[in-house]
Amino acid sequence: MSKIVNFYIDDSGTRHPTNDRGTTPEHGYDWFAFGGVLIDEEDEIKARELHANFCQNWDITQPLHSSEIRSQNENFFWLRDLTDSKKERFYEELYCMMRDAPVTGLACVIDRPGYNERYLDTYKNEPWLLCKTAFNVVAERATKLSISRNRKLRIYPERCNKSEDQMIKSYYDALKTKGMPFAKAESDKYAPLTKTDFQNTLYDFKAKKKTSPLAQMADLYLWPICMGGYHKGNKPYRRLKEDGKLIECYLSEEDQLTLASKYSCFENVNVKP
Repeated sequence: MSKIVNFYIDDSGTRHPTNDRGTTPEHGYDWFAFGGVLIDEEDEIKARELHANFCQNWDITQPLHSSEIRSQNENFFWLRDLTDSKKERFYEELYCMMRDAPVTGLACVIDRPGYNERYLDTYKNEPWLLCKTAFNVVAERATKLSISRNRKLRIYPERCNKSEDQMIKSYYDALKTKGMPFAKAESDKYAPLTKTDFQNTLYDFKAKKKTSPLAQMADLYLWPICMGGYHKGNKPYRRLKEDGKLIECYLSEEDQLTLASKYSCFENVNVKP
């Protein structure tokens, strides 16, 4: 029986290249991303225990939702009533749960302004949805990592709505029947896998509810990975990198291009140190 890697993924941002976000994000950046956490199947028990202990210690019955926790709103409005010292302890214990869980962060983050500048004219204002690019990139990198470890791969996206869930499933199915969808001339430098590679490695696909502890872990990891593309000193991103919790921490220099988290269309981003 083959060993399995489970890849829990979430999305962040607006998937249509030109749609108005509706609101200005608190961080001021404009991205779309797919990503989350890789975990060996046999390590899930430990991750779930860490999640359960944290929630029990803080009397939390709702899913850990990154944006609600950061903004101290909705199910986490109660954070505003804590003293500064207790609030600091909450955030530190939350990070320690993320750090101690046997997971590794991986994502594809696309800068929307950069994507539009590169592709809108080329594709006559009808480019792909960003979720198609981001899903294929991150799924392929997770597949490559699984192959390198002689494991199969399950992909568990967070459930959204029926139409979007079906769309993401169609991207997954296409990897197994057609391989990567990108133009060969542009993608050769990334050493794309073949459809046979995907057929031999992709084991299962199933949307997960937000109540899943590992889906919540994916959500908690994705935001700092996104922020890392714009601000290297962002505290959660910096700490995850220093503690070896991101995939690039384990890669050789030559493998960074094809296996690390992908920051796409960032050429004109003024990255903060």
